Amino acid sequence: MKSAVETLNPTRVRLTVEVPFEELKDSLDAAYKKINQQVTVKGFRKGKIPARVIDQRFGRGAVLEEAVNDALPKFYTEAVNEADLNPLGQPDVDITELKDGETLAFTAEVDIRPALEIPDYSGIEVEVDAVEVTDEDLEKSVEQLRERFASTSPVERAAQDGDVVTIDLQAKVDGEVLEDGVAEGVTYTIGSGELLDGIDEAVTGLEAGAEATFTSELKGGSAAGQEAEVTVKVTQVAARELPELDDDFAQLASEFDTLDELKADSRKRLENMKQFDQATQAQERVLDKLLELVEVPVPEKLLEDEVNTRKHNLEHHQLGQMGLNLDKYLELQGKTAEEFDAETREAAVKGIKTQFVLDELVKLEKLGVNQEELTEHLMRRAASSGMSPDQFAQAVVEGGQVPLLVGEVARGKALAVVVEAATVKDTNGEIVDLGDEDEVEAATETVEATEATEVEAPAEEKPEA
Repeated sequence: MKSAVETLNPTRVRLTVEVPFEELKDSLDAAYKKINQQVTVKGFRKGKIPARVIDQRFGRGAVLEEAVNDALPKFYTEAVNEADLNPLGQPDVDITELKDGETLAFTAEVDIRPALEIPDYSGIEVEVDAVEVTDEDLEKSVEQLRERFASTSPVERAAQDGDVVTIDLQAKVDGEVLEDGVAEGVTYTIGSGELLDGIDEAVTGLEAGAEATFTSELKGGSAAGQEAEVTVKVTQVAARELPELDDDFAQLASEFDTLDELKADSRKRLENMKQFDQATQAQERVLDKLLELVEVPVPEKLLEDEVNTRKHNLEHHQLGQMGLNLDKYLELQGKTAEEFDAETREAAVKGIKTQFVLDELVKLEKLGVNQEELTEHLMRRAASSGMSPDQFAQAVVEGGQVPLLVGEVARGKALAVVVEAATVKDTNGEIVDLGDEDEVEAATETVEATEATEVEAPAEEKPEA
């Protein structure tokens, strides 16, 4: 086999491959064997039909087509390996010559990873928010904890903001009660915004036994997105009572004996959270600076695929779970379709560039991923997915996704290397020293949130004529 490579642009090449006919022998034998198992010819046992009879009855062309389709992936892969290419996606293959007994020639155009020059990144400087826990932050945190331990008691008065009401609901569309539009005994805190738009106004001022009707757009169910006439009946009104902020509360809500100890622990927790947020902010800003330093051409087809994947995931997974369609989402976001398309494309470009640059850094810095790092990453991903580590690990292995997880960790380590070399200052002008553990973990999360869905072609796909 002979092959040559022609560079069409920085992200696309054309392979020209010539194969002597004798190298097709194994594929021709396999083609005859396959056809033998699929056809019957009177006078011959199944599977024992001579090649010359198959040629006569079914045509040599059918055999050649089967043989070429069997051989193409092997010869294409050999040509890719000989040229040391990193293909993206599947090639566009064109058979340019097929002479029985002489030659098979074909071309294959395919997108490739561009060659990148990573410049000196040690001069990168970024500014991040300072870690400061104010008294207001602490008060809000303690108040949220206090809310969790609030109690309720029924009252004989009209419902008001903050009360917990027990309600029955009935939704009608075009005058017909929906099959899934009836609910009884629903507990709702007025002002929480957890149910339908307009319900707060409808129940405020109602006593137990009273009802009201209002119009609202349904967020889920069979009529999601439609305007419905909703009747709400209040069956009970209960007032929320917050516990006193004292040592007894500290003992009830925590392992501490005094309120001062509880507040000190809350302050420390808030500091830790802000330090992690600061580390994440540093990763994001260093990554942006790094991408500005590197010229990264993006394959157009890969970009279009990534844009379509992001749109599909948003419409059919994220929005579907919230009972929204794309039009309603854009309305809530205050965006036009054109603005949404532009933002999606911009995010896709950044995601692809992020993978290309960080993968190049992984090679440049010779970074590896050990079993402990992969396990920690897997457990964190499992927690965020709502699955147990065992369930998540099984799904990853069965889906052939282990290399993707390894790639995420490796790219996170590459970004952490760049952050370590960069100068990070807070808004007070102080140098920020990010701990190694926080740095790698935050970097990996930044990579996950930014990068493309997947830039490699699935291994099971193969080119055909």
